[in-house]
Amino acid sequence: MDQTAGALLAAKPPLTVLLAGPRGFCAGVDRAIKIVEEAIARFGAPVYVRHEIVHNRFVVESLEAQGAVFVEELDEIPDDGQPVVFSAHGVPKSVPEAARARQMLYLDATCPLVSKVHREAERHHANARHILLIGHAGHPEVIGTMGQLPPGSVTLVEDADAARSVSPPPGPLAFTTQTTLSVDDTAEIVAILQSRFPGLSAPTKEDICYATTNRQAAVKAIAGRSEMIVVVGAPNSSNSVRLREVAERAGCPRAILVQRGRDFDPTQADGLRTIGITAGASAPEVLVEEVVSRLRERFAVTIEEVIVAEERITFKLPAALMGDRQPEPVR
Repeated sequence: MDQTAGALLAAKPPLTVLLAGPRGFCAGVDRAIKIVEEAIARFGAPVYVRHEIVHNRFVVESLEAQGAVFVEELDEIPDDGQPVVFSAHGVPKSVPEAARARQMLYLDATCPLVSKVHREAERHHANARHILLIGHAGHPEVIGTMGQLPPGSVTLVEDADAARSVSPPPGPLAFTTQTTLSVDDTAEIVAILQSRFPGLSAPTKEDICYATTNRQAAVKAIAGRSEMIVVVGAPNSSNSVRLREVAERAGCPRAILVQRGRDFDPTQADGLRTIGITAGASAPEVLVEEVVSRLRERFAVTIEEVIVAEERITFKLPAALMGDRQPEPVR
């Protein structure tokens, strides 16, 4: 390091950055993005994608640059023989039914852990249980899960107050949850429902996914040491918003959500000695690096990784994208 660079570094106030681990992409998000990229490689552009493949504008814009075309509904897609990909959040059964009616080739990028919730809901319905779905109204995953069953089969429970007042129809009950909820909030809601409905059937395995659980645990691990936590993620990303809430509840004085480095004002760290950074499950690591770079412009940054779990889970691509054979259109 030359004297000028050394003097500049010395002039910057020190700042310790605690990087939460795990953070960023989960296996379901990684799989969904690969499905779009592989479809473009095999079929050429355009490849249509119903809704944002994951909730992150950087990812969406990167795929658009490769040839993906994002639509809200299937009726926006011309009959040009090109495939359509369903987002990682899952879709109601009516969507693939409509695709088959038009003889469209479709690729389902629904996260396998969301699909597990769908199958679980179907089993409860087959056993004549009414389902209490813990989740957020209007979220694509909730819409997809409720859309697996006939209307009236599912009652949405959004929070603890709703759990105290919900009046499901008489008969056997079961609950299931959105995969990206706050672990602590969900535990409170479940406890209320179980106290009100003692025969309530629970999932055979936790519905909140491993990635959500791990990222929230990592935030809790750094919250007590951080004067501020920066969550890298989109405002419409449920798991990212939950990370910000978890950070504050775990004792961090301030937690903010930013989409990427250019949206982050490093002066917000002025006067602080230690901040934490994490990223939602749909935010790539490059966006975390952007935030760190912004901080380095103003501070002498020391990085410390705080890792609470190692993730080695991967999910296979759909059979239609495996091997060399070109898949036939779905009839």
